[in-house]
Amino acid sequence: MAYLIGILIAFLVFILIGIILARKVTNVDDYYVSGRNAPTLLITGSLVASFLSSVTFMGEAGFSYEGYPIVQLTLVVFNASGYVIGAFFFGRYLRRSQALTVPEYFGKRFDSQKIRKAAAITTILGVSAYIVAVTQGGALLFSSVSGLSYGVSLIIIWVAYTSFTFLSGAKGVLVNDTIMFIIFLLATVIGVPFIINATGGWPNAIMETASLQSHEGILSWHGMVGAGANFNTPAEALAWAIILGGVWGVVVAVSPWQTSRYLMAKSEHVVIRSGVIATISIFVIYLFLHIGMATVNVVNPNISPTENAFIWSAINLMPTWLGVIVLVGIMAAILSSCSTFLQLIGNSVAHDIFIYKEKNSKKVLKFSRNTMLVSSSVIFFITLWQPPAVMWIGYFAATLFAASWGPIAFSSIYSKSVTKNAAFWSIILGFLGVVGAELFQTLVAELPIYLHPVIIGVLLSTGSLIFISRTENVTEVEKEFRQKILQIPDTFGDANEITITKRYPNVLIISGVLLIAITFVFYFTPLYLL
Repeated sequence: MAYLIGILIAFLVFILIGIILARKVTNVDDYYVSGRNAPTLLITGSLVASFLSSVTFMGEAGFSYEGYPIVQLTLVVFNASGYVIGAFFFGRYLRRSQALTVPEYFGKRFDSQKIRKAAAITTILGVSAYIVAVTQGGALLFSSVSGLSYGVSLIIIWVAYTSFTFLSGAKGVLVNDTIMFIIFLLATVIGVPFIINATGGWPNAIMETASLQSHEGILSWHGMVGAGANFNTPAEALAWAIILGGVWGVVVAVSPWQTSRYLMAKSEHVVIRSGVIATISIFVIYLFLHIGMATVNVVNPNISPTENAFIWSAINLMPTWLGVIVLVGIMAAILSSCSTFLQLIGNSVAHDIFIYKEKNSKKVLKFSRNTMLVSSSVIFFITLWQPPAVMWIGYFAATLFAASWGPIAFSSIYSKSVTKNAAFWSIILGFLGVVGAELFQTLVAELPIYLHPVIIGVLLSTGSLIFISRTENVTEVEKEFRQKILQIPDTFGDANEITITKRYPNVLIISGVLLIAITFVFYFTPLYLL
């Protein structure tokens, strides 16, 4: 009962925050980009909170529990780096465009409403797939804690995130995301040591996990391989980690649910700083979470479904007060992602598909809210119909953006020759390449790892960019807009701000050294003692 009460209180707090902040939303800028004045803490909180969700704390945690914690940590080396890459090489230029949405940026960059709508449609479809996976995770968690059916739990989750997102838009999402980020960061860092203690304490928990006959190879660099495992060989496991890590790195760097946060930043310095802190936060959370989940097998190797591994640990291996915090943290991660995704879907429908041209700000705001509510209702019924598959639906959605948005996002900044038709077909073919390859795998035969759907999508997307750009010329409007966003704003040259920002790379380096030291002491040392 304590777990249920804790989650319900959290729901009420988040909804109350949405109601309070709704009073401060007076125009479209407030609703879409929070007035473009968010500080580093809020941008960092929203970046991490919108990235981590049930895919992380249920899907990926369950995957580590199944036997692949080091494979997951290999993957995170690539995906977390996407924050720094995205902030430096895309996010700060995106902010200079003064767009309200990322699809609007593409439309302005290439002087094409067709590209804007294509980017909006891929946003809606891809993010809808992701929000389905995340909402499923929330419903499964709430159902397991409350004893209510999956359908009733789904309704409660839907009402919770829809209410504060509908009311306060970007302002509510930023504040709630940051609160949620702090909760699940603390839940992971404090909760996992309790799990280690309950599974034998250090170094015994690590040594016993590595020695499990039922999970041979669980703490090796490749995880469990062979007959009955997810991977046939160590090379296949490594290839999967590198490919999916690269995919997630691109997703973090250019996907709409990440880069749209930069449109809300107070300055470019905030963009850069938040990218660095987000990188550190992801490394810390993943290191604690995935090693901890592997050790749970020592006390219970039969958790089913495996997505419940972290939930089971919170209820059975931690004191009640901490278990409540952990479950609230998992639910917070779920709600934060759902609210961000819902905001993106509603904004793209209202601002990029219909392109509502009414000048009256209050009417535009009302239209945006109604569109978000309708979009949320559609997502609810899709989620109710689709069987739960938390991790794999989320990974599929990620590959869509890596293929259809990755090449065009960076080329829109660094290429002088890319044209609007090339950009349009790059988005379309990248998207269709992933969907087509996934359908082939589902209906015909499994593709080898080197022909992963995302690789096919990226090849089609990049190829269309190169070949179509050679057949036409860039217009003057496209050239002028690109030159505009390449110009460094005057505010960026503030000496005091530059001094502060220069400290952040040093913080990243120091944190990297500390994480390596922690990994060496708490992971490598026990294995050496075996």
